[in-house]
Amino acid sequence: MTNLAGRSAIVTGGFSGMGFAIATALAKAGANVAVGSYVAPPQAGRVDAAYYPGAEEIERVRSALAAHGTKVHAAHLDVRDTALTNLFFAEAEAAVGCADILVNAAGTTAEQPICGHSDELWDKIVDTNLTGAFRITRAVLPGMIERGWGRIVNIGSTAASVGWRDNPAYCASKAGLLGLTRCVALEGAPHGVTCVMISPTWVETELMRRNVAQVVAREGKGRSVEDAMDEFRKANPQGRMMQPEEIAALAVFLCSDLAKGITMENIQITGGALW
Repeated sequence: MTNLAGRSAIVTGGFSGMGFAIATALAKAGANVAVGSYVAPPQAGRVDAAYYPGAEEIERVRSALAAHGTKVHAAHLDVRDTALTNLFFAEAEAAVGCADILVNAAGTTAEQPICGHSDELWDKIVDTNLTGAFRITRAVLPGMIERGWGRIVNIGSTAASVGWRDNPAYCASKAGLLGLTRCVALEGAPHGVTCVMISPTWVETELMRRNVAQVVAREGKGRSVEDAMDEFRKANPQGRMMQPEEIAALAVFLCSDLAKGITMENIQITGGALW
């Protein structure tokens, strides 16, 4: 029912977490997949909770996706840079075919209240989560419109509609991403192009663990990261944390022909939680 054979997809933030889970699910469904993530060595004094894979992981990701028998392209991608984004897009289409599907999963966050919030940190988060999605969408959308078929899935968050203390840039970026989603959906609707945002609550990923570690460090109460993770699980009505594969399953369905009427929506996966 979700056979994507012959389709080609681009997944940003595709080396880890939800992005990698979605790329894997798309490949399993028969799609050719191009994945990009920011590849850089650790930097002293980093103030965000992002996961930066090392360059050696490019081959690991490429091999894992290629095992499903479709074309694969894996490379460095900095969605904050227009030239690099356009280069990645061109190389991706040359390697796996014209993009029928785009999944914007690249994202970052950091624990920082508005008081004392630097311009640099604000720009980094908003430019990655919101403007980065705009850049790659701007590159992909004209071809989808011309060919009369396209699926764009933006990975949002409950933060798009619910505030989160000490995370103003993240909440603002996800709220903005919802606005972008709706505008892209309207622009693509007459041409067979849909655009939907998936907004999960906490998802058990490397990025989440790094963010929880920041929360624990700021609290200074001496509890461990695992203790904090367990508290998040118990606070959810289902008593658990959402898994990347759940997000991936929905994303693949939204990319199928069965979902052609689902557009401009913000679909939440929360286990019943408000956040």
